[in-house]
Amino acid sequence: MTKLRARLLGVLVLLTGFLTAAGTRPAAADGLPDSLWFDQPAAAALTVANGRLTDGLGREVVLRGYNVSGETKLEENGGLPFATVADAAKSATALRALGGGNSVRFLLSWAHAEPVRGQVDTAYLAAVTDQMRAFLDAGIRVLPDFHQDLSSRYLFNTGSWYSGDGAPKWAVTAGGYPQESCGICLFWGQNITQNNAVKAAQYDFWHNSYGLQDAFLATAGTTMTYLAQHLTTAEFAGLAGFDPYNEPYAGSYDTGQTSRTWERDLLWPFYGKFRARMDAAGWQDKPAFVEPNLFWNANISSQKQEGGLLDAGTLGPRYVLNTHFYDQKAISGVLMWGKAGDGQYTGDFGAVRDRAAAAGTAAVVSEFGHPLSGTVSDKAPTVDKAMYQALDSRLSGAAWWSSAASSGPVLSGTQWQWDLYSGRHHELMNDNPDKVLTTGDAWNDEDMSAVRLDDSGTPVLRQDARLLDRLYPSATAGSTLAFTYEDRSRDGSTTLTWNPVPSTLPQVSQLVGTGQYGLLVWRSDGGTAPTDLHLPASFPTAATTVVSDLGATVSPPAYTPATPVAVAPEPGGTGSRRLLLTASGPGTVHFALVTNGASAPSAALLSGARTELAAWAAARFG
Repeated sequence: MTKLRARLLGVLVLLTGFLTAAGTRPAAADGLPDSLWFDQPAAAALTVANGRLTDGLGREVVLRGYNVSGETKLEENGGLPFATVADAAKSATALRALGGGNSVRFLLSWAHAEPVRGQVDTAYLAAVTDQMRAFLDAGIRVLPDFHQDLSSRYLFNTGSWYSGDGAPKWAVTAGGYPQESCGICLFWGQNITQNNAVKAAQYDFWHNSYGLQDAFLATAGTTMTYLAQHLTTAEFAGLAGFDPYNEPYAGSYDTGQTSRTWERDLLWPFYGKFRARMDAAGWQDKPAFVEPNLFWNANISSQKQEGGLLDAGTLGPRYVLNTHFYDQKAISGVLMWGKAGDGQYTGDFGAVRDRAAAAGTAAVVSEFGHPLSGTVSDKAPTVDKAMYQALDSRLSGAAWWSSAASSGPVLSGTQWQWDLYSGRHHELMNDNPDKVLTTGDAWNDEDMSAVRLDDSGTPVLRQDARLLDRLYPSATAGSTLAFTYEDRSRDGSTTLTWNPVPSTLPQVSQLVGTGQYGLLVWRSDGGTAPTDLHLPASFPTAATTVVSDLGATVSPPAYTPATPVAVAPEPGGTGSRRLLLTASGPGTVHFALVTNGASAPSAALLSGARTELAAWAAARFG
């Protein structure tokens, strides 16, 4: 889709709304609180153009947020992320204001959507829709995900060390699977390749044994139709697309079959069927966020399998390459000694960028993170910082300033996870009343939620806010050429600075000082909608300095269409804020340094920093 066509489509959506094959949606309410002229619903629409996610105004979009949430994998709230809509709304506000997120991957449960074969539980779908709406009303995009791990919880006996989630009990009954056992397994993920019951159930799904895949597709189609019918036009625009299946794996391969041919002959045809269900349900303008074989980008060589949808051809605008990344070496406790460092994952995330580019589409890393308790939790501050660094750029901090033109696209990503009930669960593991799980995520000894409730019921972060609430370009009016963010996050009492401003830019270095800073370089497209960067809470307006070819200012003014550098609230009424940069003239290279460093910098320092950055940008980007 050309950017002109995308912009015209955005105007059409703004003026008329639309109908779908799913039927007429409810009448739209007024726009979200704090919305500006370009925000809703066109800016919420999402598609793929020129290998990047774009909104209805043709701007490049970066999705950043969290998975909501592993609570869906538990039974205590009936397969829903939240006990109540009020909890969902509390979580959404905190996710935006504390966690800096503009999107969530929203987990759904097949077991609860279709507890009886052929009968979709509309009460569950209604509850799902209401909880999704809490995030949409906070200005957060939602990516629904039919989630599974280890196929189904119903494979596991009441005394098992592990549990699963996904398929309904009737699906397990149909398969008549053997007694599950992982043997000596130290990590729950080993069940994927070592538990014969799990392997057999996975195999049967991909071969449509007992009509399991057909039943799943039918339920997914009904779910998408329900959402399309029960969300307003503006709310529906906030659904990014659909993630058909979490972490697909064959279970076992047929004789002569490889991981690559399995993707070609079984996984990709499944995605084609799911895509058809999306189209029939009125989701034809939204992409499917498709995941390759789980092990295609494993960072332990013995686990890595060839894949990445290599034989699917050009995916194009109807699909997004959707993958996960965890540092299994770091999680193992023995394969990686010490902490992560500058540029630790640039190669891993660079491979994601390259695969998406070769497939002609955009990429999203919809799960990443590291345990926050246990023997390897000391690595979390550096592992997570290195992962966010690799999402921002394919370069290390040491190489960024000298090689910024090779920075690559900014990747979208949703961290695992955002669980409001972290450490406060009451989960009967595998329905065993003698195994009540309360700590961590209450699922297979995981503890990865970035948030919890304090004793007053207020959401608080469990990780450094400097790490999580980040500056990033949520929408760029043109083409992003390079981006970096030095968050100055902490590892204990140590401040991690991996991308200091080089000494060759002395006035920029003085301006930044010991503060946080981000730098965006982009080529404008001549559109009237501004470039939009999320401002962390650590960047209050009075302490924010912007140095750009568009102007240099301390404490940027409130937004107007005629103000090139300005601040405004983010839509949704959560108190979160953004920096808006309005650049005229298509094809022009622009830069913007944003920092909370030096207080009350002089006009001479601002002018000197601007001169240095202009010369640097001209030398690197022409």
